Amino acid sequence: MKDKEAAFLPLCIGIGISLGVALGVATDNLALGISLGVAIGAGLGVALMGAAKARNPDKKDIDEGGEK
Repeated sequence: MKDKEAAFLPLCIGIGISLGVALGVATDNLALGISLGVAIGAGLGVALMGAAKARNPDKKDIDEGGEK
């Protein structure tokens, strides 16, 4: 049976986009808000994936997607 890993990247990008849209609407610059949200969300997602791998070094990398 496969280990169920959390998918941090799509989750964080989604959260970043939603916060970026809110910020963009508030500042009347939607394009900048969306792009900042995607960038911040992607950076946070990659950081969380690295932290998850550091906590469990014996498991395969999340990007490899295979069974252990």
